[in-house]
Parts: sequence; structure tokens; C-alpha cells
Amino acid sequence: MKLAIFDIDGTLVNGNSERMFWRYLMRCGKQGPRQIFSYLLFLLRYLPTGGIYTAKKNKAYLAGLRTKQVEMLANTFVTERLMCSLYEPAVQRLKQHLNRGDMVILMSGTLDCLAYGLANHLGVKKICATLCSQHHGIFLAQPPAIHPFNNTKLSLALQLAHELKIELTDISAYGNSSHDLSLLAAVGTPVAVRPDANLLRVAQELEWEVIDNGAREGASQLIKISD
Repeated sequence: MKLAIFDIDGTLVNGNSERMFWRYLMRCGKQGPRQIFSYLLFLLRYLPTGGIYTAKKNKAYLAGLRTKQVEMLANTFVTERLMCSLYEPAVQRLKQHLNRGDMVILMSGTLDCLAYGLANHLGVKKICATLCSQHHGIFLAQPPAIHPFNNTKLSLALQLAHELKIELTDISAYGNSSHDLSLLAAVGTPVAVRPDANLLRVAQELEWEVIDNGAREGASQLIKISD
């Protein structure tokens, strides 16, 4: 069995799914003084230790909201908004993996409710996304319990490979950011999808496959996965 790991934001989705969902919550009236204050307080509290990545882990804008309500809003958002923002070349590749019987997992720093909703629409059975802190069905203004970002993605992939008894050489990984470099460098088939400048440079140096619809001259490739 082979495994394909797909990033979401910038890879399967055009843009940042969580940022879009935040705006959606604002339009739905779910962002009030408590959420704004909790978000700002989180930054002040954790910036000294978290550094530049503090904002990535800041999910305190959900503080005080009921988990079930957010999940319902997330499902509606994915159906009505996010599915219209997919990057088709990456989705086609995902479907190729599914059709050949590979296990596919969505691994992303976005909210798990968004990842689950997207996975359901794409026919993917497993996700690994940000699990926010909660208590008795209410979100808390604390760091997430799980946050797949940067080197954490590699750690989670190694754990998953061990559980499934899969070699790293049998894993394909798709990402768009230099934050995905540690994961991409470790797997057998790394694929850069519309990569940022640093990832593009590394991909070209190491002759990794690049999927890009021509936005960058000389970087557009879309190659069928090999047997």
C-alpha cells in the first residue's frame, strides 16, 4: 500500500481556508468582543515563546463558541464556498491516487472541521489537521492540542508510516510552502504545488516534480503518477 499526503491551503485550495472561514464567521455574527479580545490576548501571552509562528497557532478567535455550532457552520462553508476554491490540477492528482487504491490523507494546519468537510467532498477517509482546545463542547483560548505545521508535519507522517507499516519511499507528499520542506525532503515522491520562491528553488535543484498551471515560466509540469 502507498500513501499520499496532501496539504490543503495553497495546494488543494486557492488561498487560506481558515482565513476565509474566519471572514465567514464574522458575516455570521460569530465574532464578537470575546473572540477578538481572546485572539489578541493569545498573541500577547504566547508571542515571547512562540515567536513568528504564534499567529499560526492562534485559534482563540473560536473561544466561547460551541464546537457543534462551529462544525455545522464549517460544513456549510465548505459546501458553499470552499468547494468553489479548489485548485483543479491538485484535485486531479488526488483522484488519481484514490483510483489506484492509494491511501490519501489531508494534512494541514487548518481547522479539523474544515479538513473533515473537504475530505468528505473529495472522498478522502483520513485527515490530520488542527485540533483546537475545548472543554465540555466549548472552544478555549489555548494553544491547539494538535497543529500540523512545519516540522510537525514530518513527525506526524513518521508516526503514521510506523502505524501503517509503510516505508517513507512509498509516500508521496504534496505541498506549496517552504514550511513543507522537511516533509517533502523525507518522502519518496515529493511534489511541489504552485510553490513559493524558496520551495521552488529547492524543487528545481533536487529535480522534484512541480505542479503549476504556468504562473511561473519554466515551472509548469503536470506528470501522471507512475506505477
